[in-house]
Amino acid sequence: MMKMKHFLLAGVLALAACQSPVELCEVTPGASDLEFPSLAQRWDEGIPLGNATIGALVWQNGDALRLSLDRTDLWDLRPLDSLSGDHYRFEWVKQHIRHRDYLPVQQKFDHPYDREAAPSKIPGAALEFPLAQLGTPVQVRLFLHNALCQAEWADGTTMQAFVHANEPVGWFIFKGLKTPIEPSLKTPVYQSDQTSGEASPVTGQSLERLGYEQGSVRHEDNCLVYHQKGYGDFYYDVAVRWQQDGETLTGTWSVTSSLTGEQAGQATAEALRRGLRHDYKEHARFWQDYWAQSSVCLPDTVLQKQYDNELYKFGSASREHSAPISLQAVWTADNGHLPPWKGDYHHDLNTQLSYWPAYTGNHLTEGLGYLNTLWNQRDTYRRFTRQYFGTDGMNVPGVCTLTGEPMGGWVQYSMSQTTGAWLAQHFYLHWKYSADRHFLEQRAWPFVRDVAIYLEQQSQVGADGVRQLEYSSSPEIFDNSLQAWFPTMTNYDLALMRFLFRAAAEMADELQLTAEAEHWKATERQLPPFDTDEEGCLTFAKGFPYDASHRHFSHAMAIHPLGLIDWSDGEDARRIIRSTLQRLKDCGPDWWCGYSYSWYANLQARAFNGDEAARSLRDFAQCFCLPNTFHVNGDQSGTGKSRFTYRPFTLEGNFAFAAGVQEMLLQSHTGVVRVFPAIPSDWQDVSFHQLRAMGGFLISAERKAGQLVRLEVFSEQGKPLRILLPGSDEALQLTPETGKWTTLIPKP
Repeated sequence: MMKMKHFLLAGVLALAACQSPVELCEVTPGASDLEFPSLAQRWDEGIPLGNATIGALVWQNGDALRLSLDRTDLWDLRPLDSLSGDHYRFEWVKQHIRHRDYLPVQQKFDHPYDREAAPSKIPGAALEFPLAQLGTPVQVRLFLHNALCQAEWADGTTMQAFVHANEPVGWFIFKGLKTPIEPSLKTPVYQSDQTSGEASPVTGQSLERLGYEQGSVRHEDNCLVYHQKGYGDFYYDVAVRWQQDGETLTGTWSVTSSLTGEQAGQATAEALRRGLRHDYKEHARFWQDYWAQSSVCLPDTVLQKQYDNELYKFGSASREHSAPISLQAVWTADNGHLPPWKGDYHHDLNTQLSYWPAYTGNHLTEGLGYLNTLWNQRDTYRRFTRQYFGTDGMNVPGVCTLTGEPMGGWVQYSMSQTTGAWLAQHFYLHWKYSADRHFLEQRAWPFVRDVAIYLEQQSQVGADGVRQLEYSSSPEIFDNSLQAWFPTMTNYDLALMRFLFRAAAEMADELQLTAEAEHWKATERQLPPFDTDEEGCLTFAKGFPYDASHRHFSHAMAIHPLGLIDWSDGEDARRIIRSTLQRLKDCGPDWWCGYSYSWYANLQARAFNGDEAARSLRDFAQCFCLPNTFHVNGDQSGTGKSRFTYRPFTLEGNFAFAAGVQEMLLQSHTGVVRVFPAIPSDWQDVSFHQLRAMGGFLISAERKAGQLVRLEVFSEQGKPLRILLPGSDEALQLTPETGKWTTLIPKP
């Protein structure tokens, strides 16, 4: 069998050698492309490439051009002993809250997350090409339209690299090499004679703490294969295969894991057999279709460039059947450490914000990677719910692994009572934006109903007829202390419960399930009103006003993203919105992260304040992002935008930024489509193409010299449409013809 494999490999390479010379891939420059005079010197500033399964970062490590390689399912999934036993119950936690004896809870749930290296996302490996003979590139560019990185040298040498949009392989090609070079595989250091210092989950613990035996690299016939065994039966492989033809070096790489059964060596051999031109054609077709889904044209070049790069990263990090976007997606840290916060799935805002741009941005298919995973892991969530909360129905761990298992941490949030409701909102949003009745029946309604059943049982109705949680929380107020358990309902938990019961009733009504609809309407009516202070500002909970800067706007969930308190609801709602946003501004951004600025922009857009929304988005782009547009939580500008100045890379702020731009251009969450609802006063010329509105509508519009000059609507489902034009107080009502564009205002 081994001889046969060698024969097949030789045949593949011989076939490739007989093909005509490989040319560089054709590229399409764009104004938002990333352009640099040299390679980045740090991994987190590298050029990002990805297809939601594998990814790469292109940068310079010492005297080598480096491609840091990653894959979403590279995980150490060892169980935590602390998440078991008789005390693995919320009732046990509540007993310690009642007795004001909280240290045992921290020791059982919080400390192991900080102390233990795993479970955790783990890195892949890296490709390096020597720069000693080549020197440093004089130009490096990410072509967004083509999802391709290109580096150029002064002597005419050119390198291109891309990650195939549909296959688990990446490609590289060097043209004009004056001296032959070969790639080398650089593996993570899981064993070392040197002692690594301790690090926190934020900065990443040493890989050596995983206890792996160092993997090996096999080299034969222009091919390198790295095999690394992980925890238990898990292993992963990294392969690179290449061919040299005069001044041209062409190669392909792959990362595979035992969770899928793919083989990296085979994947690279098949890629070479298909050829660079074939694979790039397939790759380019995907990205051409992706960019055609929607676009915006903004007069602010900072926001335009950041928005286009966010949409590029979204297309690189999510697919219909991919794993959801984790903290770093396909760009795990390449620094000898585990990624920040173990690269896990944080459901206390990180995954939720990451998918905000899928809806108005008309990328519902890519958003399904999130929903399909949540759907497929329901049995895991139900088991967790029965074991920890002791109820029927379903909640979701607030911090979990690739397979949906809880990871512990601050249990107020890692095992929040209302996480499932926030995740259920994304099923609701997909249904509302697609108007897909089949999705409603088969996915959205069953998921929402299961979470509603759990929340009904988790809460209690008092003698006063009011439904409450015995103890409530609000991410991440008071961190993991005893004080973080509020004796009355927080506006965060209340907003999510109110939304969930209301959504369940709306879905049941749509499906003509009359009894269930009435039940969930009655359940929602039992909830208390939102708590506000004397100025009308939303509080964290009764007796706990928002009076100090904080990164998580959990108290304002009812305004955005849940839309339970909306400007269209009248003066009382407007007073709450104005006061809540003013308080955020008055308390200041001392302890905001980058994502806080993105979220704040979304909130301001809902209040139709385009100037403030744009200002906040500009602060995000200029102060909280690295040159490659990665969001790193802390203020990097030195201008005092936050007292957080660290740089752990996470993605949710990036994608919430894109959603903020979309909220300024188009809103439809009230049942009325608003065109250009939050445009800054100095934006005279602005347009968008094929943004999506609830009801299954695509909208294109253009504003010139401050006037709406073009408006077109495409109806996917033939539903009635109510649309409000800028400057008008009364919505137009019409039913556009299904499957056709309807011009409401023709372009002059």
